[in-house]
Amino acid sequence: MSIGPHILLVNPYIWDFSAFDLWSKPLGLLYLAGTLRSNGYQVRILDCLDVHFAAPDSLTSRPARRGYGTGKYFRQRLIKPKALEAVPRYYYRFGLPTDRLLRGLQEMGRPEAILVTSLMTYWYPGIRETIALLKTVFPESPVILGGTYATLMPGHAGQATGSDYLITGEGEGAILNLLAGITGEAPVAIPDPGNLDSFPYPAFDLYPHLDYVCLLTSRGCPYSCPYCASRQLQPIFRQRNGEGVVEEILFWNNTRGVLDFAFYDDALLMHFERHLGPILETLLKKRVNLRFHTPNALHMREINPERARLLFKAGFKTLRLGLETTNWARQKAWGGKLIREDLPRAVEALKKAGYEKKQIEVYLLVGLPGQDVAEMGRSILEVKDLGLRPRLAEYSPIPGTPLWQEACHSSRFPIEQEPLYHNNSLFPCLTPFSWETVQELKDLAR
Repeated sequence: MSIGPHILLVNPYIWDFSAFDLWSKPLGLLYLAGTLRSNGYQVRILDCLDVHFAAPDSLTSRPARRGYGTGKYFRQRLIKPKALEAVPRYYYRFGLPTDRLLRGLQEMGRPEAILVTSLMTYWYPGIRETIALLKTVFPESPVILGGTYATLMPGHAGQATGSDYLITGEGEGAILNLLAGITGEAPVAIPDPGNLDSFPYPAFDLYPHLDYVCLLTSRGCPYSCPYCASRQLQPIFRQRNGEGVVEEILFWNNTRGVLDFAFYDDALLMHFERHLGPILETLLKKRVNLRFHTPNALHMREINPERARLLFKAGFKTLRLGLETTNWARQKAWGGKLIREDLPRAVEALKKAGYEKKQIEVYLLVGLPGQDVAEMGRSILEVKDLGLRPRLAEYSPIPGTPLWQEACHSSRFPIEQEPLYHNNSLFPCLTPFSWETVQELKDLAR
């Protein structure tokens, strides 16, 4: 039996003021790995953020894991880019020390191509550094960049990162066609984008150690929130067959002993009675003791007493709710995803189901264009009055979203020219801006 071409998949460094492993894995890249493997390719992954990638040196301790598999990354302090010099915080490279990364690369055979993923637009310096290191070791291997940043800012990504090829949007079909030209291997199993059950499992088995597995039971979102890029990245909302989701969960539990699962869906509770509800009921009948987490926000309108009880009984241990603001006029202008009554009703249902305060956090967007400090403060206090913890989500301007042009007009930075200014730590659209105001908001949310 012939051995297929060797492809290396890479999750790059993060350069930022802060980063934390909140069930963070390159799920899109892992889906590509599964698709490539089903087409006969040999695949390996190098996740620069994986604290289990290699045994730490005698003088370097591995970052500690926290509850349910989350934890810190390795990090090294950097000199801030000129655009960020005024920010009164330290700046870091998050990920493996570069010498350890290079040793890992040198132990691998030369790949016929390298796939690098991307996420935040303002993380491009880490991508550029990662690609430079890859080309140091494998100068003859073409580098293909895909992911969120590549899709949202293809012109900038093509010029700023040193990649040889760029893929935008959903990558499974595009990568197979591109690699066919590079390797001469014609695709034999192309997943149907309209049928999510045609995709192989994401290749989590490539990791030597798994603290958790990320799940995607749908792609896209039925809502069109003006601050969000979901519709750009996944224009059509599609859900998987529930039986397939159950099989995937049991597969990782049986083969790798995984107990913690994080849902990456943008609309996990949508069509609950025919989607997530039956999934959870089936798992309960099989008497598997698992823990579920929702780092992406749940839609509070979809939470009622019966659903809350099922979430609790099935093992959802940490819930994050999407509120964004208690300015109900703004909510209505955004499409009316929530109304005033949805918040206390959902909270009451969750508390009666058995959830404690420490298990529930509420996302609040702060620093939106045109949002004053009084609105942000009211939202924080209203969440705290309900006995919940506000989780401040500092607004990051995203190119192409409905709010982008307003962000460009209101920002104190040239965000159209420099993605570093998209960094949410800058509060780029907060007006009037001061670091004292930022700290007051953070203190109020504690």
